[in-house]
Amino acid sequence: MKKILVIVTNHGTLGTTEQANGTYSPEITHALHVFTQNGFDYDITSIKGGKAPIYGTDIEGDSVNSEVLADTEFQNRMNHSIPINQVSVTDYAAIFYPGGFGLLSDLASNQEVASLAAKHYENGGVLAAVCHGPAGLLPIILSSGEKLLASHTVTGFTREEEIDYGTINDVPFLLEESLTRSASQYRKVQPWQEFVIEDGRVITGQNPSSAHAVAKALVKQLNG
Repeated sequence: MKKILVIVTNHGTLGTTEQANGTYSPEITHALHVFTQNGFDYDITSIKGGKAPIYGTDIEGDSVNSEVLADTEFQNRMNHSIPINQVSVTDYAAIFYPGGFGLLSDLASNQEVASLAAKHYENGGVLAAVCHGPAGLLPIILSSGEKLLASHTVTGFTREEEIDYGTINDVPFLLEESLTRSASQYRKVQPWQEFVIEDGRVITGQNPSSAHAVAKALVKQLNG
């Protein structure tokens, strides 16, 4: 069975605030729902390992989110995420970065995870990310010395969405600006609309409502 490596944050607040944060629940649950429905297994890893912080678990009217959150296997994997230094990247067909503000404070600059992702990509693997997840692509440097993003068109959470969500003044940095400066091209649509960009083996989605579509695009690529 092909496996997907899901990389989550260890950072449990929004930037340096006291606001509880981490991985945004629907962005991981909707993706995992698509993966498992299509016969893919997954592992959850983080920089330090252990219990990974998650928020958005109390959203009403999202049956997929509720169903995955209630799954004991999912709970076990989130509570005991694998430390990144124990991961053998050759075991996986793809890497997926769910969003949430937490990763802006760790995965967006972590070289250990970035080098593992670079190795995975250069071995023919697929990288997918949604919402703030593309921040995890920022530090990836290929063996050529070039940034992964320098030759890719991507999307990610927009400035307008940060304003709407009330987080524009609390985020460690503005993702749209960082992606615009690093990527070959950054593109976006109206706030909160589903939007996915597939550029070769790099798949990105703009916001939480794009998580399902990113996962579908990833599964389609893996099924060739």
